[in-house]
Amino acid sequence: MAQTIGLLFGGCSGEHEVSILSARAIARALTTPPNTEKYNLLPFYIQKNGIWQSSAVAQQVLESGQPLVVEEQNQEGDRPQRWQFPAEVAEIDLWFPILHGPNGEDGTVQGLLQLTQTPYVGAGVLASAMGMDKIAMKTAFAQAGLPQVKYLTVHRHEVWSNPCVFPKLCDRIEAELGYPCFVKPANLGSSVGITKVRTRSQLEAALDSAASYDRRIIVEAGVTAREVECAVLGNDQPIASVVGEITYTSDFYDYETKYTEGKADLAIPAPLPDTITAQIQEMAVQAFLAIDAAGIARVDFFYVEQTGEVLINEINTMPGFTATSMYPMLWDASGISFPELVDRLIQFGRERANF
Repeated sequence: MAQTIGLLFGGCSGEHEVSILSARAIARALTTPPNTEKYNLLPFYIQKNGIWQSSAVAQQVLESGQPLVVEEQNQEGDRPQRWQFPAEVAEIDLWFPILHGPNGEDGTVQGLLQLTQTPYVGAGVLASAMGMDKIAMKTAFAQAGLPQVKYLTVHRHEVWSNPCVFPKLCDRIEAELGYPCFVKPANLGSSVGITKVRTRSQLEAALDSAASYDRRIIVEAGVTAREVECAVLGNDQPIASVVGEITYTSDFYDYETKYTEGKADLAIPAPLPDTITAQIQEMAVQAFLAIDAAGIARVDFFYVEQTGEVLINEINTMPGFTATSMYPMLWDASGISFPELVDRLIQFGRERANF
């Protein structure tokens, strides 16, 4: 008997549109043989204001590829509807949440699905939260002995403080990290709110900007390195894909570069020494286990060619899943097609269910 898969997409984050593109690709995979014999697809769309829409509306969004225009309503008027889920939710055997960014891959939706006692694809509450929070993530990586770039943690109150505290904070960042450095909100995905800074005035502006996004901020030392990525698949005994490399002409891999066609080039497999490739694959699996991830993750690294160092950058527990996204492309190059990858992720989701 075919299982009913609830494809959950959209969401309340700046990556709403990317989620729609990922969902379209997964929907195609679920309606491709032999998956058509195993699964029935029921899509559900979460509007930008948090309201869940029925499968009929979700299907329209999938077909158009465009988000629904949210009518202007007062916040109080929206709130009750956020707790009214479409009736078809009761039919779901397993959820495939393809939500990116805050309110999607940070543990919040995972907690909701956990409460429904329905299996779901991907990391659980803890791993999702750690994968989204760069400070918690780096703490876990350090505990696992994974090498990283030097960084400092900053809080909003230090940035938006009296005129005596803020200059001392900037002095400390300059002394310990130097320039260039990167200023990032701790809890935003897809390079949102990230700034590369080279001067004191740029640092001050970047800290102020990051503080507007999050009350916790991370500042990382810049490094001259190649940017490489590795996909991980599985649960307690995960496997790593071939390694891919990203090259671009912009100053760094920002949101525009990441999501504008032609702005970045992907090399799969990356032209790396075999020993470095093996090291990256081993570290990717270590990172996956360090946060107790499940099913799916993409792990990003810096390869410092001059010294031969491999430094872990971050883990993404719900990476982009379009046909041209790095995660499925890495697995395709490793011998697992897009439809088969979707099938395996569903199986891993069912295996990890713990209620």
